[in-house]
Amino acid sequence: QLQFVESGGGLVQPGGSLRLSCAASDFTLSNYAIGWFRQAPGKEREFVAAISWGGGRTLYADSVKGRFTGSRDNAKNTVYLQMNSLKPEDTAVYYCAADRTKFGPGPYDYWGQGTQVTVSS
Repeated sequence: QLQFVESGGGLVQPGGSLRLSCAASDFTLSNYAIGWFRQAPGKEREFVAAISWGGGRTLYADSVKGRFTGSRDNAKNTVYLQMNSLKPEDTAVYYCAADRTKFGPGPYDYWGQGTQVTVSS
Protein backbone atom coordinates (compact mmCIF):
# COMPACT_ATOMS: atom_id res chain seq x y z
CA GLN A 1 0.00 0.00 0.00
CA LEU A 2 1.39 3.39 -1.01
CA GLN A 3 1.78 5.97 1.76
CA PHE A 4 0.94 9.65 1.32
CA VAL A 5 1.33 12.49 3.78
CA GLU A 6 -1.19 15.23 3.14
CA SER A 7 -0.90 18.67 4.70
CA GLY A 8 -1.90 22.29 4.26
CA GLY A 9 -5.56 22.17 5.19
CA GLY A 10 -7.13 24.50 7.72
CA LEU A 11 -9.59 27.29 8.30
CA VAL A 12 -9.60 30.22 5.89
CA GLN A 13 -11.92 33.13 5.24
CA PRO A 14 -13.85 33.40 1.97
CA GLY A 15 -11.60 34.83 -0.71
CA GLY A 16 -8.51 33.45 0.95
CA SER A 17 -5.96 30.91 -0.24
CA LEU A 18 -4.49 27.61 0.87
CA ARG A 19 -1.92 25.27 -0.62
CA LEU A 20 -2.34 21.58 -0.06
CA SER A 21 0.62 19.24 -0.27
CA CYS A 22 0.73 15.52 -0.81
CA ALA A 23 4.11 13.88 -0.23
CA ALA A 24 5.03 10.33 -1.04
CA SER A 25 7.04 8.57 1.63
CA ASP A 26 7.90 5.19 0.19
CA PHE A 27 7.42 5.30 -3.58
CA THR A 28 8.45 7.41 -6.57
CA LEU A 29 5.64 9.82 -7.23
CA SER A 30 6.73 10.58 -10.80
CA ASN A 31 5.59 7.10 -11.81
CA TYR A 32 1.99 8.05 -11.00
CA ALA A 33 -0.64 10.41 -12.28
CA ILE A 34 -2.23 12.31 -9.41
CA GLY A 35 -5.80 13.26 -8.72
CA TRP A 36 -7.26 15.59 -6.14
CA PHE A 37 -10.74 14.90 -4.81
CA ARG A 38 -12.95 16.31 -2.09
CA GLN A 39 -15.88 15.18 0.00
CA ALA A 40 -18.17 17.56 1.79
CA PRO A 41 -20.40 16.39 4.67
CA GLY A 42 -23.39 14.49 3.37
CA LYS A 43 -22.14 14.53 -0.20
CA GLU A 44 -20.37 12.09 -2.45
CA ARG A 45 -16.67 12.42 -3.16
CA GLU A 46 -16.05 14.54 -6.24
CA PHE A 47 -13.18 15.09 -8.63
CA VAL A 48 -11.29 18.36 -8.28
CA ALA A 49 -8.12 18.19 -10.37
CA ALA A 50 -5.71 15.83 -12.09
CA ILE A 51 -2.00 16.22 -12.80
CA SER A 52 -0.17 14.09 -15.32
CA TRP A 53 3.02 12.16 -14.56
CA GLY A 54 5.38 14.96 -15.56
CA GLY A 55 3.01 17.76 -14.66
CA GLY A 56 2.59 18.94 -18.23
CA ARG A 57 -1.12 18.25 -18.36
CA THR A 58 -3.78 19.24 -15.87
CA LEU A 59 -7.52 18.80 -15.72
CA TYR A 60 -9.98 20.62 -13.48
CA ALA A 61 -13.59 20.37 -12.42
CA ASP A 62 -15.65 23.28 -13.70
CA SER A 63 -16.36 24.37 -10.13
CA VAL A 64 -12.67 25.12 -9.45
CA LYS A 65 -11.37 26.06 -12.89
CA GLY A 66 -9.52 29.38 -12.77
CA ARG A 67 -9.20 29.26 -8.97
CA PHE A 68 -7.27 26.06 -8.26
CA THR A 69 -3.93 25.03 -9.73
CA GLY A 70 -2.38 21.60 -9.50
CA SER A 71 1.36 21.10 -9.76
CA ARG A 72 4.07 18.68 -8.81
CA ASP A 73 7.72 18.72 -7.87
CA ASN A 74 8.98 15.25 -8.66
CA ALA A 75 12.39 16.06 -7.21
CA LYS A 76 10.69 16.56 -3.85
CA ASN A 77 8.30 13.68 -4.45
CA THR A 78 5.42 16.04 -3.71
CA VAL A 79 2.31 17.31 -5.45
CA TYR A 80 0.41 20.49 -4.67
CA LEU A 81 -3.02 22.01 -5.01
CA GLN A 82 -2.99 25.81 -4.84
CA MET A 83 -6.45 27.02 -3.96
CA ASN A 84 -7.29 30.70 -4.43
CA SER A 85 -10.50 32.72 -4.12
CA LEU A 86 -11.90 30.10 -1.78
CA LYS A 87 -15.64 29.90 -1.26
CA PRO A 88 -17.67 28.37 1.57
CA GLU A 89 -18.79 25.66 -0.85
CA ASP A 90 -15.15 24.56 -1.15
CA THR A 91 -15.35 23.29 2.44
CA ALA A 92 -14.58 19.57 2.39
CA VAL A 93 -12.02 16.92 3.19
CA TYR A 94 -9.50 16.94 0.34
CA TYR A 95 -7.75 13.77 -0.80
CA CYS A 96 -4.88 13.10 -3.13
CA ALA A 97 -4.86 9.89 -5.11
CA ALA A 98 -2.38 8.17 -7.40
CA ASP A 99 -2.56 5.79 -10.31
CA ARG A 100 0.24 4.36 -12.39
CA THR A 101 -1.66 4.11 -15.68
CA LYS A 102 -4.65 6.48 -15.67
CA PHE A 103 -4.92 10.28 -15.83
CA GLY A 104 -8.13 12.18 -15.30
CA PRO A 105 -11.13 11.92 -13.01
CA GLY A 106 -10.39 8.34 -12.08
CA PRO A 107 -10.78 5.77 -10.76
CA TYR A 108 -7.53 5.80 -8.80
CA ASP A 109 -5.87 2.91 -7.05
CA TYR A 110 -4.17 4.63 -4.10
CA TRP A 111 -5.51 7.27 -1.72
CA GLY A 112 -4.21 9.61 0.95
CA GLN A 113 -5.82 10.06 4.36
CA GLY A 114 -7.34 13.46 3.58
CA THR A 115 -6.97 16.96 4.97
CA GLN A 116 -9.80 19.21 6.12
CA VAL A 117 -10.39 22.54 4.41
CA THR A 118 -12.93 24.88 5.99
CA VAL A 119 -13.88 28.17 4.35
CA SER A 120 -15.81 30.35 6.75
CA SER A 121 -15.92 33.87 8.10
